[in-house]
Amino acid sequence: MLSKKQEKWLKEGRGQGEFADYKPWIKISDISSSGRSHRVFGHKTRRTHHLMSDLELATFLFLEWSPKVIDIREQFPLKFDNTLKIAEDMQVKHPAIRGNIHVMTSDFYVVHSNKDCSQLVLQAKYSKELMKPRTLEKLEIERRYWQFKGVPWQIITENDIPKAVQNNVKWLYPEADQDISFDVQDKLNFYTKELARNSERSIINLCKDIDTAYFSEIGASLNEMRALLALRFFTFDVRKDFRLLKCGDIHISSSHDWNLMTEELRYAANQ
Repeated sequence: MLSKKQEKWLKEGRGQGEFADYKPWIKISDISSSGRSHRVFGHKTRRTHHLMSDLELATFLFLEWSPKVIDIREQFPLKFDNTLKIAEDMQVKHPAIRGNIHVMTSDFYVVHSNKDCSQLVLQAKYSKELMKPRTLEKLEIERRYWQFKGVPWQIITENDIPKAVQNNVKWLYPEADQDISFDVQDKLNFYTKELARNSERSIINLCKDIDTAYFSEIGASLNEMRALLALRFFTFDVRKDFRLLKCGDIHISSSHDWNLMTEELRYAANQ
C-alpha cells in the first residue's frame, strides 16, 4: 500500500511526461534533509531539475553538456508492482517507510541519439555507499527491473566524474548558498557585453580589471559571474576547469531562457 503522499504524487502525474512537461517523482521541497540538494535549470529540457546531491549535480551537468543527450528525467519512478515482485523473488525486503511501500527511483532516465539504443538509466552513488549490504540489495532490485525492460543501467560514482567537473561543481555551488544581492537583468546585460568584447581574455583577469575600474572589492565581479553561471544564465563546457576559462568559452543563454530562469528564481525564493 502506498502512503497518502505517494498516492497524491501519482494523481499529480509525477514521473510522467518528457522535456519541459516531465515531473520528477521527488522534488526538493518534498524532503527534509541535511544533505546537499540543488535546483538547476536545464537548457535541453527548459525546466528546473531537482538533484539530491553534488554527485547528481555533477552527473547532470555532464549529461547536459553532451551533444548526444536529448532529454534528462531525474528522480524517475519504477513501477512498484514490478519491484515488489523482484524483491519477493530475491527474498529481500522491498523499500518501505512506516509500513507503506516506498516507490523506488532511478536518479536519471536519459534519452540520447544513439540509434542502437536510445535510452540509458544511471544511478549516482558515492563509492562508500556501495559498501553497505542494504544499498546493494536495493541496487540489485533496480538492476533487474531495467534488465527486464531491456534498458541499459549502470551505477556512476564520484570516481567516474572527471576531476575538472568536480572542481567546477565545488566552485559554482559553495557550501553556503548565497542570496542574489544584485539586479540579475542589469548584470546579465553588463557581462554579456564584456564577454563579447574580451573573448580571448581569461575570465579571472577580466573580472579583476572590472573590480579595479569600478572601485569594487577584489573578487566581487568573479562572485557575480559565478552566481550567474551557477544559475545557468551563462554556461560553459564543465569538462574545462573554471580557472582556465576564457571569455569566449562562456556561452550566453537565450533571452527566452532568461525569462524562465528569472521566474524560477522568484518561485524558489518563496519556498
